[in-house]
Amino acid sequence: MNRNKEEVVYLDHAATSWPKPPEVADAMLSVLQHSGANAGRGTHSMAMGSGRILVKTRSLLADLFGVANAQDIVFTHNTTMGLNMAIRGVLQAGDHVISTMTEHNSVRRPLEYLRRTIGIGVDYLQVDEEGQINLRELEGAFRPNTKLVICNHSSNLLGSILPVGEIGGIVKSHKAVYLVDAAQSAGSLDIDVSAMGIDLLAFPGHKGLLGPQGTGGLYISPELELEPLILGGTGSQSENSEQPSVRPDRYEAGTQNTVGIAGLMAGVQKVRSIGVKMIHEREWDLTQTMMEGLSAIPGLRLLGPAPGNPRTGIVSFVIEGQESAGVAHRLDREYNIAVRSGMHCTPLAHKAVNTLETGAVRASVGVDTTRQEVGKLLAAIKEMYGNTRSR
Repeated sequence: MNRNKEEVVYLDHAATSWPKPPEVADAMLSVLQHSGANAGRGTHSMAMGSGRILVKTRSLLADLFGVANAQDIVFTHNTTMGLNMAIRGVLQAGDHVISTMTEHNSVRRPLEYLRRTIGIGVDYLQVDEEGQINLRELEGAFRPNTKLVICNHSSNLLGSILPVGEIGGIVKSHKAVYLVDAAQSAGSLDIDVSAMGIDLLAFPGHKGLLGPQGTGGLYISPELELEPLILGGTGSQSENSEQPSVRPDRYEAGTQNTVGIAGLMAGVQKVRSIGVKMIHEREWDLTQTMMEGLSAIPGLRLLGPAPGNPRTGIVSFVIEGQESAGVAHRLDREYNIAVRSGMHCTPLAHKAVNTLETGAVRASVGVDTTRQEVGKLLAAIKEMYGNTRSR
């Protein structure tokens, strides 16, 4: 079913932002019509034009994340690919990893695979009801063989924001590698990899950066050399049987998604024109309005940071006696409101807040979400469940 912004109340921005800025579609169409050749695979004008798109987008991302050398940013298809590149590129048999209970399966599954196959050790730090770890527990979790510490900047279930800078200082004091999952923070929270001590930053293009699906990236510290996840053609050093050592070619085998990256460039430009701080303030304000209204519903339990506390644009909740999938289904079919329900690919976070059996409904706002849309969600929930705890 085709929908437009006027027909649907879209509150699933934590999965993918929508609608995209018109500039994103315009940039993608322009590549398809005028410069759709392979970047780095020729010296003719169309190939060079595609190459300039990659160079400019890399530069914009470097400025956004405080990266000194844009060549240290590698394009990926999504955050999951970036996380896999980082995890599998760093870890070897016998290494130990520290992570948290709020990580996405894009972290947990690669770690558990490596635990089974090569014998790495993994510890997941407990989180409190607001999704925060105890930094003293982090300190105590280090072992002589701790190689990597992984955390999300913001939980995709709870909306909690971890103190990534403080964590980075602790990681550096133990001489480990620090990987941050910015799936829910890129574009809405300030990120400076140098100031925060981040060695590896995985980020999506299709969420807060307002680009299309199939885009994302991984920042790799110049101090690190990862084993490439994918080997193949790069358009450089083709006479060698080994993967090139030069960045970003070493980590970007195969034809790049130039069309998508052009859209990502336009999305990043839009974010920069509004300002990350302004975007975060708008989203925080909307979440506070949403939480205030939801808290008045009998039997409804809000997850994550309490009202007034820092969070990203995510509000998850459970309603006593209701399955989360049923709530989301009714919102969609009866009210044309799009939210997410279920496990959100983060079962350990659900375990931490005692929602593993029920799942949760997640409403997430974006840069263009309005107060009227939040009001429609609140009115719908009140009409559906406001007078009874179960139905």
